[in-house]
Formats: sequence, structure tokens, C-alpha cells
Amino acid sequence: MKIFFNNSCKICRTEINLYKKENVEDLNWIDITNNVSAKKEINKTDRQLLRRLHVKFDNKVYVGVDAFLLIWKKIPKYKFLYNIFKLPVFYQIFYILYEIAAVLLFIKNRKQLKN
Repeated sequence: MKIFFNNSCKICRTEINLYKKENVEDLNWIDITNNVSAKKEINKTDRQLLRRLHVKFDNKVYVGVDAFLLIWKKIPKYKFLYNIFKLPVFYQIFYILYEIAAVLLFIKNRKQLKN
């Protein structure tokens, strides 16, 4: 499973580093910062990559909340989050909160975009 994340965003990097410490073999962490091959591999623009977390698993690309759910499902320490947030009511709440946070982080980090 490949996780495409923004390593130049302090908040993003901090969270991803928590997951990396778990040393799960099947997780491949890919920084999207100035990464042309990442854009090509998942067929996304810089703006799309910067806007949300992306995961490529079984030749399918998962975005945002669904990407987080896949990550949490794979990491034993965080699987409880998967079990909670996969439930429809909690999924919807998580989705809304994630989208709000993603917009704020996008605004904060949009200077990375090359016009």
C-alpha cells in the first residue's frame, strides 16, 4: 500500500511520523512535495495531491477519509480507529471534520503550488 502525503506540511508530517513509527512493512510512505512521479502514478494534479491524503491499494486510489481508514486498518495500534470510524454515523462525522481540516491545511500549504 502506498501512502501519498505532504511531508512539507508540519501537521501532516507529524501525524504520518506517528504511523511510520509502527514499522508496518506493507506501508510505503511517499512524499508528494515536488514529486512528479507521484502525480503520474495516481493521475492527480498538484492541487489534488495537496488537498487530501491519497492511498493506492490494489490498483485503486483512495482519498481523504477512505485513505485514513485503510491506513488505520493496516496498523494494529490504530485499528480501533478503523473499527469506530467505519461505522456510518461516525464515518459521516469524520468525513465532515476531515474536509474542514483539509481545506484549512490546503489554504495554509497552497504556496507549494506552482502556478
